[in-house]
Amino acid sequence: MTYNSRRFRFDGGAGTYLGTALLGVLITVVTFGICYPYALVLNERWRAKHSYIDGQRLIFTGSAVGLFGTWIKWLVLIFLTAGIYLLWVGPRIVQWKWEHTDFDPTTRLSGAQGPTINVNLGHPMRTGDSTHL
Repeated sequence: MTYNSRRFRFDGGAGTYLGTALLGVLITVVTFGICYPYALVLNERWRAKHSYIDGQRLIFTGSAVGLFGTWIKWLVLIFLTAGIYLLWVGPRIVQWKWEHTDFDPTTRLSGAQGPTINVNLGHPMRTGDSTHL
């Protein structure tokens, strides 16, 4: 039996996806892979813009400039190892994408219901009370 919580939503369309993907491929091919970070950021911003969790849109905060230096190092290592280093680069790119994906604080779908989280920011210990350390 399949369970769907309906907490996740995606509203991207074929037209904008195709345009974004083609531009990313063009950037990557024309620059022989050197500007791949720009294509990656372009695609990730599109994906996040159309993705919702509990009615709140995702936002991609990464920048191509922020990844560029690391990408050049990875690209050199990929060439020096005849592609073997790709086994390490793939997971690092996935990690970098998730580290730069967050909730957009300015958007929430109307009528969307998500879990409520109550946070107590008060400190439970009294000053000088060391019995709970």
